[in-house]
Amino acid sequence: MLKFLLIAAALLVVVVAGVVAYAATRPDRMHVARQARIQAPAERILPLIADFHDWRRWSPYETLDPAMQRRFSGAEKGQGAIYEWSGTGKAGAGRMEITEATPSRVRIALDFTRPMQTRNVAEFTLVPDGDATRVEWSMDGPAPLVARVMGLFLDMDKLIGGDFETGLANLKAATEPG
Repeated sequence: MLKFLLIAAALLVVVVAGVVAYAATRPDRMHVARQARIQAPAERILPLIADFHDWRRWSPYETLDPAMQRRFSGAEKGQGAIYEWSGTGKAGAGRMEITEATPSRVRIALDFTRPMQTRNVAEFTLVPDGDATRVEWSMDGPAPLVARVMGLFLDMDKLIGGDFETGLANLKAATEPG
């Protein structure tokens, strides 16, 4: 019986080492992006992105935890605006700060503190597209080894990308006429 347990433990070590070794070959950066064409001018869309107070109207992350605590500081909106949140479960905790706000782009320093610490950059780009605006929501950041191992079992692009698709659809509904 002891021999069987030793063989099983050795096999487990080999499998775990193989998974970690394979994960180490994966890219050390993460990028997720989604786009939507919104029948509204950028001037109507931009205020909902550049003002964290308005994120409750469209962000899918605002509905993850009804008891989520929010704190706004810094500038009221645009560059320098800060939004901190703390929730239970899926909401986790973190901080966002708008580091750039122009008529065509909003860049956000996005730091999660829970469930794990990460530092990412989220960006919204607004490009005129005929009588509409093409809005891209992206997020870039490091992919440490633990994230790369998780990425072998969870498709982060689909997981986060699905949230971005929902948010863009909500943004579309909040800004299109009618």
